[in-house]
Amino acid sequence: METLYFVIPCYNEEEMLPITAKALIEKMDQLINGGRISPESKVMFVDDGSKDKTWEIIEKLHASSPLFTGIKLSRNRGHQNALLAGMMTAKEYADIIVSMDADLQDDINAVDGFLDKRAEGCEIVYGVRSSREKDSKFKRGTARAYYKMLAKMGVEITYDHADYRLMSRRAVEALAEFTEVNLFLRGLVPMLGFKSDTVSYVRNERQAGESKYPLKKMLSFAVEGITSLSVKPIRFITSLGLAVFLVSIFMLIYFFVLWCMGRTVAGWTTTVVSVWALGGLQLLAIGVIGEYIGKIYLETKHRPSFLLERDLEAEEKNKPAEQPSGGKGDN
Repeated sequence: METLYFVIPCYNEEEMLPITAKALIEKMDQLINGGRISPESKVMFVDDGSKDKTWEIIEKLHASSPLFTGIKLSRNRGHQNALLAGMMTAKEYADIIVSMDADLQDDINAVDGFLDKRAEGCEIVYGVRSSREKDSKFKRGTARAYYKMLAKMGVEITYDHADYRLMSRRAVEALAEFTEVNLFLRGLVPMLGFKSDTVSYVRNERQAGESKYPLKKMLSFAVEGITSLSVKPIRFITSLGLAVFLVSIFMLIYFFVLWCMGRTVAGWTTTVVSVWALGGLQLLAIGVIGEYIGKIYLETKHRPSFLLERDLEAEEKNKPAEQPSGGKGDN
């Protein structure tokens, strides 16, 4: 039997953690008692610099049950870095790792399907939403646009998949070879190329707390994914610049012919529109190129993606063994 570790990033999840822990205890007991995973399997919570009592709750869970462990980042590093920190730590103890969010919107019963696919030899199994009926029309529309935009920009991504997935230790060790600072795991994991499959599930409603991914953050996340994994935006600007140049040549010839025919027209509107359009295009081009230059700047620094402040698993293993107290008759 393989040892499974759940890796769950947490940021200000004090309301949700007790609910999540209760559900995971039931699921882990079911899997262990059913002989599907090793009794050494655990749940690893990753505190991503929370400002509430998230870490205190993680410590209490660890003290109350051997099923729970946790790591604490030195400061908030964002969801992707927290997830990476958990996976890089868990791979030292686990054979397979399941990553999921703390809000229980990802159906934990889909793990049974993950393990079935793992038994068939898959190194990576993606959890994919079966439908978006519970979402608003606006959210459904923006989600479709999000995935289509990523695909058109050359980002390889599994449609309707977030970060709910199973990865083998082999796959996680391969992921560790990717040293970039600008992380977009949804695009990096498919690049590993190992045998993979998908498992469909129905996404649940969040039971407590607030969503950590409002629209503004989702848009920022999309830009991060595109600029981290694709150079198509720069190529698009090159193509657009060429098109504008060809149009300007055509217009130059057109106005020259009009001048020869004596039909010149004083066109303030044309001049102003041209100046504003080209000025806007230049600023857009500079902005996109600047985004890439900024990423190059960050990559060249080789800063660590995360720093651990606490690792309960390591502390437990490094704890000195208690020496038996000797009586008066001991020699």
